[in-house]
Amino acid sequence: MSLYLGLISGTSMDAIDVALVDFDADPLRVLATRSAAFDPELKRRVATLIDAPATVALDEIGQVDVAVGRAFAAAALGLLAEAGIPPSAIEAMGSHGQTLRHRPDLPLPFTWQIGDPNVLAEATGITVVADFRRRDVAAGGQGAPLVPLFHDQVFRSAAENRVILNLGGIANVTVLAADRPVYGFDTGPANRLLDAWASRHLGTEFDADGAWAASGRCDPALLARCLSDPYFALPPPKSTGRELFNVAWLEQRLGASAARPADVQATLLELTAESVARAIRGCAPGAAVYACGGGARNSALLAAIARRLAPAPTLTTAALGLDPDFVEAIAFAWFARRTLRGEPLATPTVTGGAGARVLGGIYRGA
Repeated sequence: MSLYLGLISGTSMDAIDVALVDFDADPLRVLATRSAAFDPELKRRVATLIDAPATVALDEIGQVDVAVGRAFAAAALGLLAEAGIPPSAIEAMGSHGQTLRHRPDLPLPFTWQIGDPNVLAEATGITVVADFRRRDVAAGGQGAPLVPLFHDQVFRSAAENRVILNLGGIANVTVLAADRPVYGFDTGPANRLLDAWASRHLGTEFDADGAWAASGRCDPALLARCLSDPYFALPPPKSTGRELFNVAWLEQRLGASAARPADVQATLLELTAESVARAIRGCAPGAAVYACGGGARNSALLAAIARRLAPAPTLTTAALGLDPDFVEAIAFAWFARRTLRGEPLATPTVTGGAGARVLGGIYRGA
């Protein structure tokens, strides 16, 4: 067996997802998966770094970087213990870390993921591959999304054109069409605004299955104001994050509106569905859509997307053999393997970088 771990915490920070993958199997075989919840206090500290950067001290950034590294290590070791696999059996782990800032739009562009890989390597004794995005940004690329290359490897079909739709905090699409190389970009918000609004008004981490959104009514005027954001009209390559799509962004569009909170939630669900559907209709009309990420569990959101894309089917990656909750974690295990082999991960047709590049730094295990 050729065993690798993949770890990721996405924009929503709902959990650290871990996947144990055997790449000697054909097709690859997922041996175990685990979602490890963030400690609430650590999640609060990370959220403060992201959402209130002007108030943060350098010492806090450094300490949270270490704390996230330890949390990733605990998640990895927890999965291995459950699976009965010793760390010594793992060839390497690919760690995305937690994005602190993603600003490819600045005069000096950068992207920044925390979760110190040195801490991760020391705590587990496993070789770590991390810091995947910055080399692509240095080469003039967006640094995101990275997963389309993996999607191309495992989901491409000669029988149908496909779109792989990742519904994390941010939504991104991968176009797998017979007549072109792999292609993809961030479409805009997916769960990020929905989760933030639910947290504010319900005190919950998310709106389970879109039930609260379904109890409200979409506000067409608010939806139009949201969709007028220039990001949606930008051509690819493009990527975004909670630096743009956050509660402050929403409040600016709400203004003095007296809309009921449930109606705002319904509007945010339609915002995700409409921006995703517009992007897919623009780049891959008629393609079959396979969703993954946390939003794939939101039946109200999937139904809203499916209505807009019918008669093309809207399914989840479960139909293609991979659990929608762990596609990204599996991808980062695959990324680690490619990096150790000296194989490129940067995809210029996706990120717009200058060319194929080997991505990620290697931190040898103890």
